[in-house]
Amino acid sequence: MTTRPPFPITPTAAVAQIVRVTEAEGPGCRYAVWFQGCPLRCPGCCNPEFLKFEGGTTTAVADLVADFRDADVEGLSLLGGEPFAHAAAGVALARAARELGRSVMIYSGFTLEQLQANPDAAVRELLTLTDVLVDGPYVRGEPETKRRWIGSRNQRLHLFTNFYRADNPTWTSPNTLEVRLEDGALSVNGFPALAAAGLWKGWSRRTKPAAIELPQVPKGSSS
Repeated sequence: MTTRPPFPITPTAAVAQIVRVTEAEGPGCRYAVWFQGCPLRCPGCCNPEFLKFEGGTTTAVADLVADFRDADVEGLSLLGGEPFAHAAAGVALARAARELGRSVMIYSGFTLEQLQANPDAAVRELLTLTDVLVDGPYVRGEPETKRRWIGSRNQRLHLFTNFYRADNPTWTSPNTLEVRLEDGALSVNGFPALAAAGLWKGWSRRTKPAAIELPQVPKGSSS
């Protein structure tokens, strides 16, 4: 019988963004959750709007778990912000993934050693439920160009289970950027090439299309 630590699963979570099906945040099709709030301040962070603990959408963890269960994906990816700063909510999602036989991948600005030394029971359990961990702070001056789904060269890839193999060629395929128009808002996720960095200037990662200027078509002309 599995014993669980004596900490309560938080009823709500601060969520910055959810992408229900993505191929840009780990192997295969994944359900990705970005938490709102991070105690770290890595220069050049890819998600600066997700750093403050204020903001995001307060979401019932039970609703997150139910939505994840309904998604047609092979795994769960937790990002941020900093997922381990929201470990209790992460545990609930990771437990659901394990019960469904799906993988759990987490991106953390902390190193594995720092997480292992953390006394928080929720952090320790979330680690035990993790199949793949990308750890370490993002270093803007060391962009990763050879490993997929990893931001900078200093970050390490840890495969804790046999769910994925380190020699799988997908780990070295090019990174991808996904752009979606959903519910009247434009969202972007993934790892852009340096040449695409201008996409981030002047608008947030999730914004209304009206904030983007489109060329005007003269009256009477056809497309």
